[in-house]
Amino acid sequence: MIEVVGGPEIPDGDGDVLVVPVFKDLVWGPGAGAVVAAMGDWVEPYLAAQDFSGKTGQKAMLPAGDSLPFGRVLLVGVGSEIDAEGLRRAAGHAGSATTRYEQITTTLHQLEVDEPVELVTVGFMLGQYRFHNYQSDPTEVKTRSLVLAGARDIEQDVARGGAIAGSVAMARDLVNEPAAAKAPAVLASIAERIADNHGLEIRVYDEAEIEAEGFGGLRGVSLGADNPPRMVVMRHSPAVATRTVVFVGKGIVFDSGGLSIKSAAGMETMKTDMSGAAAVFAALRAIAQLALPVNVVGIAPLTENMTGGSAQRPGDVITARNGKTIEVLNTDAEGRLVLADGLSLAAEEEPDLIVDVATLTGASVVASVRRSPACSRATTTLPPR
Repeated sequence: MIEVVGGPEIPDGDGDVLVVPVFKDLVWGPGAGAVVAAMGDWVEPYLAAQDFSGKTGQKAMLPAGDSLPFGRVLLVGVGSEIDAEGLRRAAGHAGSATTRYEQITTTLHQLEVDEPVELVTVGFMLGQYRFHNYQSDPTEVKTRSLVLAGARDIEQDVARGGAIAGSVAMARDLVNEPAAAKAPAVLASIAERIADNHGLEIRVYDEAEIEAEGFGGLRGVSLGADNPPRMVVMRHSPAVATRTVVFVGKGIVFDSGGLSIKSAAGMETMKTDMSGAAAVFAALRAIAQLALPVNVVGIAPLTENMTGGSAQRPGDVITARNGKTIEVLNTDAEGRLVLADGLSLAAEEEPDLIVDVATLTGASVVASVRRSPACSRATTTLPPR
């Protein structure tokens, strides 16, 4: 984990790289004007030659020379105006550009945005994220510390940012894992470990309980897979909470399309079809770490959608948790089936809010294209995810 600390102002600091923000049309952000002036007259003509003007997402790495106590200066474009998302992204650009250097100093947190230290912490850490689990000779991230120039009393904001970044990184790790390494039972065990480590309640339904509890959508999708399904329910229940939020995350560990099989190219990224469940695990982890005063339930139906001899067929009818029957016309529309069970279970909590999280379905594109002022009838035949 990168250490994020407060440090002295730029003239009294040091480090491998100094990161400063630049607004559009070379309007200098905090610290940038003095730094560029100290570096000399060559900087602005050089930036013009590189077509760097401070637009959002632009970066320019420059040698600091002997005029500054830093090896290099990284200028990060932030556009015409800055908001919370813009600051997080700018910090992410800084993080991704500085992975080869051990100590980074920045003034990004001095931009006028609410909670700037938390945002810079999250953005920078996630910008440095790498997934190296299966590389034989990975390029390691060398950064050890991020120094926030002139910052004081930032421990709480850094802790919040670190908790959020750590949970997002965990979700990214789960999504990046090959499907063979994250069968439903494996993901359920990871959820149990998260619960144990962070004081969450958890219940995991196995395949027998899934059938007994009436999760017909999840069971139907799982029939073609050798790896049995799981339904994970995690709870954050602080004593002071008066409101309840439920997150429901789609957890299709691998989606072949079932008997309505995808093309080979269509399957290449289908290890990521459990991203919704990963997001739910990460959200519960972060919420517990931050001790948020709200009841939160995380529901994740987990299965593979495969083509085994027992796989559900087009024309089959399944019964969801809430008793509704569903005719399956295309087995590659599996996400809505498992979410039907998850959302039914969520509704039983009688929460104040339900949020479902899933990889994008092609049906949303069709809905936006087909809808017109003259047509209010819902499309009944939708393509698979």
